Amino acid sequence: MKKLKKSTINNIISFGIVIIAFVICQSMIASGAMRRSLKGQLVPICVYIVMAISLNLVVGISGELSLGHAGFMSIGAFSGIIAAAWLNALFNIENELLRLILAMVVGGVFAGIAGVLIGIPVLRLRGDYLAIVTLAFGEIIRNVLNCLYFSLDGKRLIVSFNNPNIPGTILVNGPAGATVSDKIATFPMGFALIIFTLIVVMNLINSRSGRAIMATRDNRIAAEAMGINVTKYKMMAFVTAAVLAGMAGALYGLNFSTVAASKFKFDTSILVLVFVVLGGIGNIWGSIIAATLLTVLPELLRTFADYRMLVYAIVLILVMLVTNNPMLRSLFSRIGRRGSRDAQTQVGGADE
Repeated sequence: MKKLKKSTINNIISFGIVIIAFVICQSMIASGAMRRSLKGQLVPICVYIVMAISLNLVVGISGELSLGHAGFMSIGAFSGIIAAAWLNALFNIENELLRLILAMVVGGVFAGIAGVLIGIPVLRLRGDYLAIVTLAFGEIIRNVLNCLYFSLDGKRLIVSFNNPNIPGTILVNGPAGATVSDKIATFPMGFALIIFTLIVVMNLINSRSGRAIMATRDNRIAAEAMGINVTKYKMMAFVTAAVLAGMAGALYGLNFSTVAASKFKFDTSILVLVFVVLGGIGNIWGSIIAATLLTVLPELLRTFADYRMLVYAIVLILVMLVTNNPMLRSLFSRIGRRGSRDAQTQVGGADE
């Protein structure tokens, strides 16, 4: 029988490791072995993993530096919270899982629309100009959300700009943020979102469109000479990342009782970018590991009290120095190639 492709083997290994990690976490929760503080971080870990993978699609695969990724996350969070409450009022949906899925879909759609509107003017820029403009758009989105007021009057959704005096139950109260009536986000749904994100991103990377995106990253002039529509494929990566960030934002927003727009500042975009750079630009699996470790690390360093963030910064610096060491990088690459060859050998032997 025909041997499996290297990309297929890598995808199977990635999905397998994620599933094993989920099973271990679920068993620890069932047995009571997981601490309460870590249990409360499971959904944010899933959210940041999705954010890191989606941003890596733009930075690593498309080759464009975006500093406004938190803006798409905020759109997903607020639209998801509003959708969950409004759908419950309109159709009396009592199934929390269905409401959560619909809210995540709505969050992804609105973030995708914002990605298209932002991407049309932005993706014609390059390098530092693109980074500065995406940063500006992220801040614009946050400040616009600070001026929006949403309320639910029966089945009627009321929207107001810069006017808090609106009737009904307040859902979004300007700078005070959104109030979540039911915290319906769950760790299994976060795991499902990670799997969905991996399927979308890995299939896109290994597709014809993914190869075109990477061609525009490697040499824009050569790609244009070959007839590749550079703007089209960069827009594809940008909007896909925005949709995934919006879905992650909806999951994040429905995990807390209140969510303010100040949570999605420039700092959040930089934090996600740190996950991408630390895990390796273009390395999807590295983004997963970096997002997990750096989300858990501040909690593990609480024993250092006032020096916790200082130790956190020192750890970041040391890890960056180690990962950029040429000797260690060549060692890890040799180990990865050897493991891939062993896996292919085993699959080929089983086929025979």
